[in-house]
Amino acid sequence: MRLPAMRQRKRQILAALSLFLLTAPVAAFAQAVPAGAPAAPTPAAAAIPGALDRAFSAMNGQTPTGMSMSLQLLLIMGLLTILPSLILMMTSFTRILVVLSIVRQAIGLQQSPPNQVLIGLALFLSLFVMAPTLEKVNANAIAPYSAGTINAAQAIQLGGNEFHGFMIRQTRENDLAMFAEMAKAPKFARPQDVPFSILLPAFVTSELKTAFQIGFMLFLPFLVIDLVVSSVLMSLGMMMMSPAIVSMPFKLLLFVLVDGWALLMGSLASSFG
Repeated sequence: MRLPAMRQRKRQILAALSLFLLTAPVAAFAQAVPAGAPAAPTPAAAAIPGALDRAFSAMNGQTPTGMSMSLQLLLIMGLLTILPSLILMMTSFTRILVVLSIVRQAIGLQQSPPNQVLIGLALFLSLFVMAPTLEKVNANAIAPYSAGTINAAQAIQLGGNEFHGFMIRQTRENDLAMFAEMAKAPKFARPQDVPFSILLPAFVTSELKTAFQIGFMLFLPFLVIDLVVSSVLMSLGMMMMSPAIVSMPFKLLLFVLVDGWALLMGSLASSFG
């Protein structure tokens, strides 16, 4: 009697992993069809939803056909390997982490806060920024799929549409035009028609550009402090004294007096409005 129980437990584990990957738009890397053109999905794009449907059938207690349990588990574990890239490149994580790293360099601190702390701050602030999008994914994709009203392929498509809407709002038009021109894509009638193959690199480029613009504005006050301290030390004839050592306490004092962390976190969160 233990053999059916072990199979049921394997199905539950597979179902949990499948639900965890549900919000990741796996089919995002397939080229979308321009508006007005007939739908012609590629073999790879057509194979992914079918494979996921067979993998997700274990959640309903059905025996999957055409794919063994080992192959299903291998498919899910393979999809898990691209999950960190999706988190980094399809959310607000990149902009937040780059800005926090620039601020640390501007203050002159090499290892404080450490990288683990910066990554943790960026991750939790990203969850705060992405909360409305994740709620829409849960309401439009995960909840209907759990209720059995839509299948796995439809749930992935609906979840991908929510991430697509977030990314298109944060992407500059000139970046989209540049990658569309490189891909020789036709002019898109609506923002929803932009495929992920063009939107993903354009979104990452826009995020890096925005992060460096914010970092430049944050770097200027600390640069002024460095210039003033360096001029004072040179006028006093203290050539052997490192200006960075003297200016660091003043930069820390300025950052604390203006409540720098609260201003920085609030400004980063509001920049995604």
